[in-house]
Amino acid sequence: MSKPKTSAPPSAGGNAAPTDQPTFRTNPEVDAKIDAYIKDNPKYWAYVQAMPRERMERTVVLNEVRELDRQQRMREGLMKRINSNPALKNAYETLVKDLPDDQKEGVIAQIARSTRRAVARTQGQVQTKGEAVGV
Repeated sequence: MSKPKTSAPPSAGGNAAPTDQPTFRTNPEVDAKIDAYIKDNPKYWAYVQAMPRERMERTVVLNEVRELDRQQRMREGLMKRINSNPALKNAYETLVKDLPDDQKEGVIAQIARSTRRAVARTQGQVQTKGEAVGV
């Protein structure tokens, strides 16, 4: 999807000046996926085009809310797993001991996600190599 990118420098408050319109980046690969989906789902595309603007805007916001809820559930699950294992919790607490209290949980979750991805990637490579040699 395209992300807004302001073309003017931020004002003193840190926000772009209200008269500036955002410019949107385009990604040819994403546009190709969208075009293919539209081609494969003409009824859905007609439904989207028929939506009133406010309804479409609210649908976009709903998708953002759902994504934030999903991220929060994942983070809570991750923290629950960490907190249920005293050794693991102690290890993470040691890593973030010098951070301010309000940042610790976020950094722990970030480290845990990165570690989990790295382990999953490594296990996927090991399985692929094992399958290649017939193990």
